[in-house]
Amino acid sequence: MTTVGPGAEVSEAASVERWDDVARRAAGRLAGRADEAPAELRELLVIWLDDDPYALPIERVREIVRLRPITPVPRMPEAVLGVISLRGEIVQVLDLRRRLGLPPAEQESSRQRRRIVVLNGEDGQLAGLLVDRVSEVLRTPAEGMRPPAARDGDTVVALVPYGERFASLFDVDRLLELGRRAERSAAS
Repeated sequence: MTTVGPGAEVSEAASVERWDDVARRAAGRLAGRADEAPAELRELLVIWLDDDPYALPIERVREIVRLRPITPVPRMPEAVLGVISLRGEIVQVLDLRRRLGLPPAEQESSRQRRRIVVLNGEDGQLAGLLVDRVSEVLRTPAEGMRPPAARDGDTVVALVPYGERFASLFDVDRLLELGRRAERSAAS
C-alpha cells in the first residue's frame, strides 16, 4: 500500500495507474500544443517620423531607396511631392509627414537618413512614401496587436508593441488613397 495523503491509502497498482493517467494527459496536452498552428507572426517594416515609430506591412514594401531628386507635378495635393524614376518606372512620392499633418522635418542633418519606401499599391501601381528613416523589420505575433484609438481610424489599423512603446501600423491603401485621388483628378 502507498499512502497518498493523511489517512488515505491506495494500492500500488492504482497509484501507478493514476501516474500513468497523469502522464498521458500531460503528453496529450503537449502534443495538442505541438499540433496547434504556431502564432501567426506579422512582419512589419519600422519607419520613423521624428522620434515616433510607425509600421508598414512588409508584404506591401517593394524596396527602400535613398532620397533622390523628385520632379514636382502641378495641381497635386500638398502631400504629393511629385514623381521619381525608378529603373524606368514612374513612382509618385507622398510626403508622409504632410499626409499625416505633421510639421516639416527641422534638422537638415536628418536629410541623409531620409528614405523613400516604395510600396505596391492595390491597383498594381507603385507609390513612394518619404519617411525620416527606416530602422528594421519587426516580427510580432498578430494577436499582440491592439486596435487604434478612434481618432487614428483614418490610416492606422493597429498598435503594435515595440519595446516599451507602440508603433502605429498603417493601412497602406488608405494611406495612398490621397495620391490615387490626385492622379484621377489630374487625368480628367
